[in-house]
This record gives sequence, structure tokens and C-alpha cells, in this order.
Amino acid sequence: MDEAIASVITVTGSTPEIAAQYVQLADGDPNQAIQLFFENGGADLGVAFQQPQPSTTSHSTGDAQNPINLDADENISDDNDPEITGFRKSPVHAAPSRPMNDFEDDEAMARRLQEEMYGGNGIEHNVRAPIARQVETLVGPGANPFAAAGPEYDAAIEERLRAFQTRRNPVRPGIFNQHEPPTSIWDRDVRDADAGRSFLAESTGGASEASSRSTRLARLFQPPWDLMFKGEWDAARDEGKEHKKWLLVDIQDPSIFDCQALNRDLWKNEGIIDTVKENFVFIQYNKDDPRAAQYIQYYFPTYENQDEYPHVAIVDPRTGEQIKLWSRKVPSAAEFLMQLHEFLDRYSLDNNARNPVAKRKSEAKEKPLDQLSEEEQLERALQASLGSQEDAALKPAAAEDPDALTRSIGDVRSADGPSIAEAMDLDEPSAATTSETTPFSLIPSDRPHVEPPAGPGITRVQIRHPGGRIVRRFAEADPVQRIYEFLKAEPLEGREGKDFELVSMGKNLIDSRQETIEAAALKNGTVMVEFVE
Repeated sequence: MDEAIASVITVTGSTPEIAAQYVQLADGDPNQAIQLFFENGGADLGVAFQQPQPSTTSHSTGDAQNPINLDADENISDDNDPEITGFRKSPVHAAPSRPMNDFEDDEAMARRLQEEMYGGNGIEHNVRAPIARQVETLVGPGANPFAAAGPEYDAAIEERLRAFQTRRNPVRPGIFNQHEPPTSIWDRDVRDADAGRSFLAESTGGASEASSRSTRLARLFQPPWDLMFKGEWDAARDEGKEHKKWLLVDIQDPSIFDCQALNRDLWKNEGIIDTVKENFVFIQYNKDDPRAAQYIQYYFPTYENQDEYPHVAIVDPRTGEQIKLWSRKVPSAAEFLMQLHEFLDRYSLDNNARNPVAKRKSEAKEKPLDQLSEEEQLERALQASLGSQEDAALKPAAAEDPDALTRSIGDVRSADGPSIAEAMDLDEPSAATTSETTPFSLIPSDRPHVEPPAGPGITRVQIRHPGGRIVRRFAEADPVQRIYEFLKAEPLEGREGKDFELVSMGKNLIDSRQETIEAAALKNGTVMVEFVE
């Protein structure tokens, strides 16, 4: 033991007393004692590791202070040594002494010792309370995990998401990338010009204050804050289902001018604004807006391709089906408004309405030259002259409008003659001999229409068909049947002898053919021609 203590003193430079403590703790092994010394920083372990003193009595009787009988010849365990355990019972609150029962089993004695040390007799111990269980839940706008949470809670969550997105994509606001300030312009005094100017400066990050021209441009390209639905995609669907309104979605890329031009040309047009407010829930998201993620996932997977913009679509809020799509090119304001009214004539959110369904498959192959419009022919000629025909072939085709697939187009028929099915039906009775008498068949086809001169009691009716549109003047007192007679006497090209239906505002006009044009609400209205296949 002395040699081990000397070795520890030589290596560590400690005092003999401290060295003896560590040698005793290491059971006489100097190497382990040195390791323990450095691990504990050479701390003085005190009297806990002094040599045990021999017992002064050969037998001791158990009592409340020392309930276990000890034999002088046995080694004393440190487990019950108060100097080691740090637990010393207070003699003031000690339990009354009682003789040890020779027949008391181990379980009973252990329970009694536990009660004496921890369980009662007025003894108080400074034991901390257990750590309370905590549960953390990731939430988002609309989750409403707390009973007291309301719109303010959802707004705070949404604001945090927007802030996170801003940090992720740090794009500074500007004239062409305006951000709506937290306080809407409608919450301010619109008669105060300074307040409007301050709002514009806040939405553009100060860019509108550079010059008077910058201010005019900022106002011109300002997003339609008052027209837009401010919530999430699911909330917009709920709004549409509740009020029976279609979802009109505009996904924008701030770096593309054609997207910004929509704010200038379409969403500030009074006719479009009135139509959208009455029939649509309008949603405008930037492509990097977290609220647009769900729509992009299901409807616009190519959103990273700048050639796919502008992107405007109409979605059914009940089924989530995309009904109509304007991709890569959006028509002028007047044409767009007419297409919106045409859509509302053909589609309805009434439960008993029958909406058009796809009649043909999407055309994936390139159209023949004779089926292209003049603008498409010029574009193809330009590509060929630049030697980029192969690159153009590799360029993915624009997504086709789902509404276009519900229309019958005459030029999709084969130019090689009748189909095999038609050739096999040569011996079958003709449709004219087998068809039954219908209201449509009773309408005469030998009464050409003569337009009356413009004047009082005269109205214009727009007739839309798969190949375009026709506008004719009719007397307001003329029956609706005059429109049928006109189309039967002067059939559309390639549609001679074909049965058709006239539809207005989702209603088939065959039952209203005897009503006047004014009574059928067709004054300055639109009639859709749908051919019966």
C-alpha cells in the first residue's frame, strides 16, 4: 500500500493523505488510482475513504437508529454508512424503538425500512417533482389545435409561413413584384391620397417613390387585392362550395412580364371584375407562395418552365376537377370576358345540371399544316427558317384546355374517306328512315333569315359554334325558333344535315322555341351550338 501511495505522489504531486484516498478507492492499484485522480481533478474525497474503525462491540442490537444487527467479525458494508450515502436520520423524528422480530421476513423488513426512511413519521424530504410530460405538435393555418384559437391565430401562423418563404426566397418587393401590406387598403381612408400613396410605397418596398412615372406604373400593375381570396386552397374550395362559385386561379411568375400584364389588362377590366365577383372565387398566387403548393402539385407540375406562363384555370370546387385552362397565351380582355360568359352558359354548379364531358382525346401529335391558324403557320415558318425545327419538336406541347375536349371538331375526321365502321354500315337503314319524329325534325329548314335593320325592338344574338361565332340581328318579338330555322337553312360548313342543340345559360332552348327572344332572355345574349353525335 505504501509503495502504491508513493507512486501516486510521484506522478501526481498530491499530498500523502489525498494519494491514500485514491489508492484505497482503487484497491491498491497505483495506475488506476492515478487515472481516478486526474479524472476527478485531484479533488479531496474527505473522510469517506478513511480506514474503517473496528467495532467496539461484538454484537449490536437493532433499533430505530441502527436497525440491522452487525457482527464484529464480518466486513462492514459501505452501503449503509451515513458518511457515504449522505443520508442521516433525524433523531427528533425517529420512529419509536421496537425489538427485531426474529421471524420477520426480508420483504417486511424492507418495507419497514422504506417507511422509516422515506414514507412517513413526519419526515420531510426535499425531493423535486417529476418532470411534466410535454407534447409538441406541428400546426398550420386552419388546424385550430386550441379551443381559444381564432382567426388571429390562423393569421399569425400564415404570417409566419410567409416570413419563412420570404427568407427562403429573398425577392425584394418592387413595381412588378408587389406584396400586400398587413393592413389592407380598404381598412384605410381611401379619400386620403397620402394614405393610398403610403400603401403603394409599402407594397412596392419603396420602389414607387422613385419618380412620378414609377408611381403610375405601380398603380397600373398593382395586383387586384380587393378581388383576390386571401386564404389557403382548401379554404377557397370551401368558399366556392358554400356560395356555388367556380375557382378562378391565376399562378404568376413575377419575372415574366406577360403575367404582370394580366394585372393591367384583365383584372382591372370592369366587366371582368363584375363577372368574377358574381360567379368566381378568384385566387392569385405567386409560384413560390406556400399556399400555391397544393394546386401546383395536382394541376401545374411544369411550373418551373417559364414557357408555361401565363397560367389561368377554372376549377370545380366540389370535385377539384380542372374544367378550363388558358396556358402560355391569354386572350384580350374583351375576348376573355366573352369566354367567361360562354363558360357560364355551358357549365353550372347546380346539382341537377348536366355539364359537358370530353368527346375526344387530347391530340398529342403535331397538327397538319392545313389545320393550323395563320398565326401558328407563321410561327412554324419562322422556326423552319431559323433551322430550329428539331428544337421545336423537342419542346413539349402546351397543356390542352379540358373544355376544348368537350367540343366536336370537324377537322378531326380522317381525310382519307369514311371510317371502317361507316363502310360496314352501308347496308344498314339510313338514320333518316329510322329516326323518330322529334321537335327538332319539325322545324323547317327552308326559311332563310333576313336581318332586320338596326333600330328599336331589334337585338343582336351571338351564336357560338365549334368553329367560331356568328352575330345576327333579330327582332325581340321573333320566336326562338327563328334561330333554329336560320341554322337549318344556312348550315355551318361541314355540318349539313347534322342535328344540333341550342343552349343558353345551361338550358336547352328546344322547349322554349315558341317563346320570344326577349322572353327567353336572349337580348344581346349568347347561344351555344352543340352538335348531336
